[in-house]
Amino acid sequence: MLEKIQELFAEIEDLHAKNLEELEALRIKFLSKKGCLNDLMSEFRNVSSDQKREIGMKLNDLKRKLQDNLNTLRQDLAVHEDEQDDLDLTRTPYPIALGSRHPISIVKQRLVDIFSRMGFTMADGPEVEDDWHVFSSMNFADDHPARDMQDTFFIERQPDILLRTHTSSVQSRIMQTQKPPIRVICPGRVYRNEAISSRAHCFFHQLEGLYIDESVSFADLKQVMLSFARELFGPDTQIRLRPSYFPFTEPSAEMDISCFICGGDGCSLCKKTGWVEILGCGEVDPNVLENCGIDSTRYKGYAFGLGLERIANLLYRVSDLRLFSENNAKFLEEFTAAN
Repeated sequence: MLEKIQELFAEIEDLHAKNLEELEALRIKFLSKKGCLNDLMSEFRNVSSDQKREIGMKLNDLKRKLQDNLNTLRQDLAVHEDEQDDLDLTRTPYPIALGSRHPISIVKQRLVDIFSRMGFTMADGPEVEDDWHVFSSMNFADDHPARDMQDTFFIERQPDILLRTHTSSVQSRIMQTQKPPIRVICPGRVYRNEAISSRAHCFFHQLEGLYIDESVSFADLKQVMLSFARELFGPDTQIRLRPSYFPFTEPSAEMDISCFICGGDGCSLCKKTGWVEILGCGEVDPNVLENCGIDSTRYKGYAFGLGLERIANLLYRVSDLRLFSENNAKFLEEFTAAN
């Protein structure tokens, strides 16, 4: 019997348990009613009287040693579990690679900063719009080509629900809910049913501006546009306004800037003209004001709109519009320094 006790002593010296289930299995093996220690206690009844003292002491030492070892294992498992709780197994492995802002986001923020310093506030609106806010309120005729299926993504008909083709819909919502003076910029994504190519896409980004107050003139618009161009393209930039047509402004104009690459001498960017077109603008048509509940005899205003991709193309000399939406990591990494 002494040999069995010595074998158990040797066995319990090297007990291991990876979890509580294994620890419980060890307790059952050694200390349960059908365990090894209980079996030895049963044999102890048959030990001769002259050996009982010695063997009894050995059994008590074995039981004490076994309980101490199991308690030590239990404490080790508790400490290990606490350490595991501090470890977030869902986190990204180190080192974490830092990304950068998208070039369109960089351009948008630069424009927002410029116009914010001029007193404009930023407004936003839904991309899924109704016909009235996109077309009717903006003085589009019922038979205007923009209302056709080949130019606009319609979601529902009668009533017409569509993906907005310009952020002017945000302006109409602002004019309906706010009283003049109004001075807002409306950046956002817009959609048009166009074939995707290096020069066109079915979605792109615009930033439009609107200012309505008493005694607003075309001269105010020209000064704001000149200040904007010089802030973005340099202090020596010149602008020119060419007559144009938009349903929601009258008079309307296309604005060009002097080429910031060649200084007006002529290059591939300006196609040897010395001028680069960047946006459209004009005085708000009185019909638009009346449609939105603003007295056109008292208030006047101006509006302008530009494409963020167009500005990004000019600033970063990107020749293919598709690069802005393809998630090409190599292309996007080129703008890390611009953040």
